[in-house]
Amino acid sequence: MKRFPAVVAAMLVAAGTLAPLAASAGEEAEDAAALTRTITGLDDQVFDAYNRCDLETFAGYFSPTVEFYHDSGGATFDRDTVVSNTRKYICHKVRRERVPGTLRVYPIKNFGAIEEGEHRFCEVATGKCEGSAKFVMVWQHKDGQWQMTRVLSYGHRALTAAEKAALEMTGQK
Repeated sequence: MKRFPAVVAAMLVAAGTLAPLAASAGEEAEDAAALTRTITGLDDQVFDAYNRCDLETFAGYFSPTVEFYHDSGGATFDRDTVVSNTRKYICHKVRRERVPGTLRVYPIKNFGAIEEGEHRFCEVATGKCEGSAKFVMVWQHKDGQWQMTRVLSYGHRALTAAEKAALEMTGQK
């Protein structure tokens, strides 16, 4: 019988030490969900500007010293070049769509977040989606503002016939 109070005491001690961990895990999940909503919103905003060729708004999402690595286009090391390339190669030619269900967001302690996912590119003239790629964006949160400091766009490829057919079946081209 003497063991019973000791077991109960041990359980209470364990519960007391685990409760803050459970609360912490709950707070982390809430923080992760809030961060994902923030980054998803930023992604929506930057690519709305990209798709509308609103380059002034688009530029504001990039650090002046952004590093942009594109598997077939090479590397650029400043915002002005990113905006210039967007004007030259994208504006009124290509529309970007994020592939549903592919976006992932990871916090970077005392800095910001990593965003990764897949997107497809559709020709403005025809509306047909012809290509896709993967992306990683590093977002910095500084002085109340979010800006991308690093971008990787890679794995560019043509959509398969099956992918195109699936898009057409859902009303997309």
